[in-house]
Amino acid sequence: MSYEFSEGYKIRDQAALHFLTFTIEGWIDIFTRKQYRDLILDSFNYCRRNKQLRIGAYVIMSNHIHVIWQAGKDNLSDIIRDFKTFTSKAITSAIKNEAESRRDWFLHMFRYYAGNTNANDTFKVWTNNNHPEEIYSQEFMLTKLFYIHNNPVRAGLVAEPAHYLYSSAKDYAGSKGLIEIDFLY
Repeated sequence: MSYEFSEGYKIRDQAALHFLTFTIEGWIDIFTRKQYRDLILDSFNYCRRNKQLRIGAYVIMSNHIHVIWQAGKDNLSDIIRDFKTFTSKAITSAIKNEAESRRDWFLHMFRYYAGNTNANDTFKVWTNNNHPEEIYSQEFMLTKLFYIHNNPVRAGLVAEPAHYLYSSAKDYAGSKGLIEIDFLY
């Protein structure tokens, strides 16, 4: 089964290693808050433990996430769907129930984006397109790994990739990161 995306990108092989990008609607900077980044890490851990997801690399930026993932049960599209559904609900619940200075604005914006869809959702946090790219070679994998880990450097957040806390770069540099990953090499 293929999972089609608006820009023509598809997951053709549900068991293959893929580079994916998860983007917040309107490029809203939700992940400037630690609580929302930690929610994503908790979800990564859950998927790894309970859905046989292999997490080869990740970076959580202010409004998007890059990952290299592989599904252990040939069901990558299902894992993506479940991850986005769960985190969308968890993020909106946290916005509603925890101290959040931008609460009204966040909820207004996510409600606005939900209104532009045919879905029955009250809030829409993630864009539909995950821009999946199958990792077809070692060279392409290293290109994407370098891209992921250097995202915070290009954004001017850190001088070195391993200095960014919410990334697997520290693991690849020989230290322990925030979550367990599945090394790609």
